[in-house]
Amino acid sequence: MTDQIVIAIAERAISVVLLTSGPLLIVALVTGLSVSIFQATTQIQEQTLAFVPKIVAVLVGIVFFGPWMLSRVTAFASDIFENLTRYIG
Repeated sequence: MTDQIVIAIAERAISVVLLTSGPLLIVALVTGLSVSIFQATTQIQEQTLAFVPKIVAVLVGIVFFGPWMLSRVTAFASDIFENLTRYIG
């Protein structure tokens, strides 16, 4: 296994991780920002108000984006396993 193959696999793995985690991070960011703006305007400083909507939004995001995320990760894993002999040999 050459250095270039290892770097190519690592680059693809990082891109798959960023691509699959991106939608959930954006959903959590938008929800957290919305809740923070709501808390600032109403001056409600309840700690659970910051976490519960983010948890619910991320769960809804997992339901919505989950199949797509799973297909991306399994495609990457199957490509690694299919080309394992080429990478090692």
